[in-house]
Amino acid sequence: MRRDFLKLCGFAGLGFAVPFVHPKTASAAPKDEPYAGPYYVVFNASGGWDTTYLMDPKGVNEINRLYKEGDILTKGAHKYAPTAKTAKGGMSNEDFYAKYGSELFAFNGLDYSVNNHSPGARYMATGKLDSLAYPTFAALVAACRGPDCPLAFLTFGNYSNTGNLVAMSRVPYLPSLQKIANADAVEGNLRAPYHDPFALDRIEQALKESQDARNRTPRLPREERGESMLYAAQVNSKALARVTQYIPKSVPKERMAQQAEIALASFKAGVCVSANLTIGQFDSHANNDADQMKLIPEFLAGIDYFLRRAEELKIREQLVVVVQSEMGRTPMYNSGNGKDHWSIGSILFLGPKIRGNRVLGATDDKQFAVPFDPKSLALDKDKGIRVRPEHVHEALREYAGIAEHAMAKKFPLGVAEKERLTNFWG
Repeated sequence: MRRDFLKLCGFAGLGFAVPFVHPKTASAAPKDEPYAGPYYVVFNASGGWDTTYLMDPKGVNEINRLYKEGDILTKGAHKYAPTAKTAKGGMSNEDFYAKYGSELFAFNGLDYSVNNHSPGARYMATGKLDSLAYPTFAALVAACRGPDCPLAFLTFGNYSNTGNLVAMSRVPYLPSLQKIANADAVEGNLRAPYHDPFALDRIEQALKESQDARNRTPRLPREERGESMLYAAQVNSKALARVTQYIPKSVPKERMAQQAEIALASFKAGVCVSANLTIGQFDSHANNDADQMKLIPEFLAGIDYFLRRAEELKIREQLVVVVQSEMGRTPMYNSGNGKDHWSIGSILFLGPKIRGNRVLGATDDKQFAVPFDPKSLALDKDKGIRVRPEHVHEALREYAGIAEHAMAKKFPLGVAEKERLTNFWG
């Protein structure tokens, strides 16, 4: 019944409890050791955020209507738009930077190169614009660092391609996580198990003996992989049970907070390496200011919730955070008081060995990217380059220690040595 349940979960998009197994290693037994970090989380403002109302404020040339240049606030090296008086719920920029400014590293003037949603989301997620085969950074780091984890790569939407390197797990609701974590119980209810512990131990022992016996004889690759996955389902079901103790009894109402609880419980239990969190509706073609003042504060509140809960679970120091969107908004308003797609934007980072209180890159008063020297990390209008997602992803791979991994090399980003960002993380 366990295997049937896990199979149905996969069909329903609730998540895969069986990891990807490469044919060459299909006979290897899955590991039951908890993954201890670091944990990678990517926050996506899906639809295209207005960075001039967050980390790249302007207040000139009619780019913003809610504040003027003289209203721009600073916290250390950061400049940000004032939103305390205009935010509709959530968390204001003032509170966000007061709390996290010393840890935040921002890059402005990122050239998305396109201004359409699908290619932009793919480019930001993978660092590769002209291929549909490349994995997202979150999927790649999960495959390199914890391929045996039952829920190695969790995603809640946005572009989530895996490059066939690792299983993509979707667990949309906390009750779904409860059922997956307790697949040996009726509807995830620990008081109604399908088998008692003695029977489960005997089942696991029998599967292991059968697996060991078959490993001693040559088999067809398909048969070998299928049997390995069958055994992995048993072992991973046991590992997933560790999640139960970290599932909160009450479900938060906020949409990103719900995603956060699922990801954090999986991180803490050692069954997950990376998570892709997202909220949408940032595509503010009409009433830009009203929409952005509702969504940006909600987004920041979600990030704050995630970090606070991680602190409570004692995994905060192991978190690597990327905050991004697939595009920005135009420096001018359209006839509907909205802003359209803009191919220049910003990105935020936070994590161990990422020096905070830093801002690199810039846009000018017309919101065009200023060329950037990848070696000195200074603005250079004459000899600098346009920093694109592949430059950032190359740096992310190096930061995560996977740039030389065979799986990463299978998906090269094509960044020339002279354009690689040197000491980008400070």
